[in-house]
This record gives sequence, structure tokens and C-alpha cells, in this order.
Amino acid sequence: MTRTGRKEPLYRKVNTLARGVRHPAGGEARWDRNTKAEAQAAAEGVTRGKLRTAARFSAFDYTPLFRFLLSRVGQDWAAVHAEAMSRLDREAPIFWIVALHPQDRRPMVRIGESTYFTGLYVTEDGRLARVDPDLTAPMMRPFCACCTHTLNGQPFGLPFDPAQPPGLPQEPLP
Repeated sequence: MTRTGRKEPLYRKVNTLARGVRHPAGGEARWDRNTKAEAQAAAEGVTRGKLRTAARFSAFDYTPLFRFLLSRVGQDWAAVHAEAMSRLDREAPIFWIVALHPQDRRPMVRIGESTYFTGLYVTEDGRLARVDPDLTAPMMRPFCACCTHTLNGQPFGLPFDPAQPPGLPQEPLP
């Protein structure tokens, strides 16, 4: 909890100024400032127009949300959703891993370049459940040799093998 008695938000701010992160829009108002046309308009009593609001950049890491949802498997969906919404800035990230309809269910969901989380869904009786409860990181095979692939924060257990298909192994584990 924070000092004000509120619970911590379920997202983290990401430093978008590091490593050459480019933002596609903005800065056009600076070309109109301190120009002769603006000075003349100000002398005539015309005020400057309203600046546009900045575009929303996805500068949040929702890993705390995904861990929160995984920790609430088996609980009432309405209560879990209400608590998550009280601690979020928007609703969309919840449904990145939670499927409300059967056709949207996936055993694992790719969130980043090599980050995966277990897919979740809402049962008929309103409980949060895993799509594939037997899916674990030790039984997963990476998709490439250059990255550290993780499932729910745990590194994949099998080594990269170009002869084997990535993802779940075909042969049973000992």
C-alpha cells in the first residue's frame, strides 16, 4: 500500500527516453512560436489556439497485472476484475491474457519479444481459470537461441534445438 492508503497500481512506468525510443508525433507547435505572424496576431488581439493533447504512448509495463491475475486463478471473476480496474489506468490490458469467449482462449500469450504468460479464461460459473493448467516453463522449448524466453517469469526449461519444433516438446518428459 502507498502512504495514502491506496494499493499499488498494477503497472509500472517504462523509461521511454532510453535506448532510442522514438515517439512519432508532437513538437509542431514550436514552429509557430515567436514568429512574425504570431506577433501580428497578438497585436490584433487574437490569442493562440489550444494545443493538442499528446498522443498516448504505451509506456507502461503490465507485468504486475499479469502476475496479479495469475495469483487469483479460481476466484470470482467479478471481484478480481473490480479490484484490477481500481488499480489500472485502462481496461484493455486485462483482456490481453483473459479470454471471455471460448474462441479467444489460448494456452499461452506472447506479451513481449520473448515473454509469455499463461492464458486465462472465465468459466461458466464466473471463476477465473487457466486455459491449459498443465502448461509449465520447464516443459517449454525456446523459439531461438539468442533470447531468454520466459513463461510467467520462469525461464523455459528445455534447451534450444533447431531440429525440434519450438514451444511444447513432442516427446514426453522423463
